[in-house]
Amino acid sequence: MALGWGSVPPLISREEALRLGEITDHAEIEVLVERAWRVRQDRFGDSTDMCSLVNAKSGGCAEDCGFCSQSRFAEADTPMHAMMDADQILEHARAAEAAGAHRFCMVTQGQGLSKRDFEKILAGARLVSEHTNLKRCVSIGHMSPARAKALKEAGVQRVHHNVETAESYYPEVSSTVRYEGRIRTVDAVREAGLETCVGGILNLGESREQRVEMAFQLAALNPTSVPINLLNPRPGTKFGDRELMDPWEAVQWVAIFRLIIPDALFRLCGGRNENLGDGEFQQLAVKAGLNGVMMGNFLTTLGSEPEWDRQMFEELGLNVARQEDNGANPRPDNRSGWLEGETPRTPLDELIDSQQEANFWNPATQLRHRKKTSVPPRPDGARNTRPDGAPGGYPELIHVEPAA
Repeated sequence: MALGWGSVPPLISREEALRLGEITDHAEIEVLVERAWRVRQDRFGDSTDMCSLVNAKSGGCAEDCGFCSQSRFAEADTPMHAMMDADQILEHARAAEAAGAHRFCMVTQGQGLSKRDFEKILAGARLVSEHTNLKRCVSIGHMSPARAKALKEAGVQRVHHNVETAESYYPEVSSTVRYEGRIRTVDAVREAGLETCVGGILNLGESREQRVEMAFQLAALNPTSVPINLLNPRPGTKFGDRELMDPWEAVQWVAIFRLIIPDALFRLCGGRNENLGDGEFQQLAVKAGLNGVMMGNFLTTLGSEPEWDRQMFEELGLNVARQEDNGANPRPDNRSGWLEGETPRTPLDELIDSQQEANFWNPATQLRHRKKTSVPPRPDGARNTRPDGAPGGYPELIHVEPAA
């Protein structure tokens, strides 16, 4: 795959990336991290790009992605709530802004939205644009160029749509969502003049070679932002019995991806707390090349307190303040000096740091979980799994063939 327009060539070859991926000595991984840290500082200085999300519609997804508890093929309880109205989306955006986020992503389940639900996303984006200083992103599945253009007109600046894994491993991850379709959506987003946010998940069972393959495929797509997720195995899904990733290995691969995609904005998202813990490895991952993290909670699982996330970056001398531009300049977010004088302070610098003090997205209280009495067999013939020692599948669960 040739490098896309405007792409910056990787700083290492595929061969070197594979060699770096074989490192197991911790001291050598620390040297690799320092190398990636220099690249991150050279490209971005002390700027950061902190994101928060809302799960605007959850549950009952028709696709078979093997990592996801929202899939109708998973034996996990289905986390559900109906599509939010625009006012509800704005309420969550204001809480994210108060918690110190720079940008806000509106996320829905599935691979596309009905016309009515899409209109609600557009209305929510307009309100967030009008009433907050947040940059606006959406993650709403596949879309046409016309829908991408409508998002831009509503004030959205960036669209997230992951490839999930390497093309060669993709059939193991999903059989109902085609890899080519994901690339078409990325192309439609770029055609509309929007920024692209494209990443994937590590530890789905892919090989080292396939991780390198995915990194170079992302480099060819030349996304503005690359979210990296670490599998948080959900019992009752295809990948529900996988062990967590070794934290040294996770940090190592963040650094390798940074060297392959030097100019993208990197953030660590789902699974970072479960795989890295709450200590030194989180900060080591920042040094490995991160511009930011997904602050607060995730779609269906809990994350960190925003204050903890901000402090982690500040301890490395990075700037987590937000600029007073109403999100008009999507990138860079807050590089020192891009506005004249000192970084301006706003009333929002008096931040709400507790999720209990604002209606921050919280899946523990805002999702209901529906038990399943039946699930169709997975289209790829694989079984759903659970960790050793975890409760087994539902004894009453009946596997039924889908209707013709």
